[in-house]
Amino acid sequence: MSRAADRAARRAAQRAALSGSGPTSDDATAAARFPGARSAFGLLGEVLLVGILVSVVSLPVITLPAALAAGVRHLRRYLRAEDSALGWFWRDVGASLVGGIGIGAASVVLALVLALDIDLASTGALPGGPVVGVVGWIGLAVLVLVLLTAAGRWAPGLGWLGALREAPRAIRADPVGAAYLLATAVFAGVVTWQLAPLVVPALGCVALAIVAAPERPRRRPTQE
Repeated sequence: MSRAADRAARRAAQRAALSGSGPTSDDATAAARFPGARSAFGLLGEVLLVGILVSVVSLPVITLPAALAAGVRHLRRYLRAEDSALGWFWRDVGASLVGGIGIGAASVVLALVLALDIDLASTGALPGGPVVGVVGWIGLAVLVLVLLTAAGRWAPGLGWLGALREAPRAIRADPVGAAYLLATAVFAGVVTWQLAPLVVPALGCVALAIVAAPERPRRRPTQE
């Protein structure tokens, strides 16, 4: 069978699986779970839209956690083919700002303290500078990871305290997913540092990673 015929057969099988007239496949199951993601260009446009929305809401910086939480919920609704009108995004922004501003302000202060420690450690002004620098970088990584995980867990009924309480459990349950989130955050930071306007698509990618990392297919342990 030629490659073209093979691709045509796979597409036909996927259509049959989605319609219920044929056996299901992993790809068809994924499409059924996220019916809003069938169009790659549509998903790209929605990610860019979320990046714009999150960028606008997070201009004061301390509102970044709230903006990400609202963006994640909007993207999740889009992927599930639910009502993803922008009105729902702004409702989530209003709800997530309650407590989210305090979380954002505390995070900014902690990040500045850690960044100052890293800078001082690099100058040799602090005793045990290399150790202080390593601790500072680890602290920044933990801060970013907890914030991103909490943003993915936040819901109006749960609130920020509940989301923060669930974050460590979620990280321990899926360390690989946590590594993906951290890698995405590093990528976003690097591209923004290289060219500031890239912060818009970078934030959209971060929101997508927060949604996608826990939903990715995972290998189940084999039973002997």
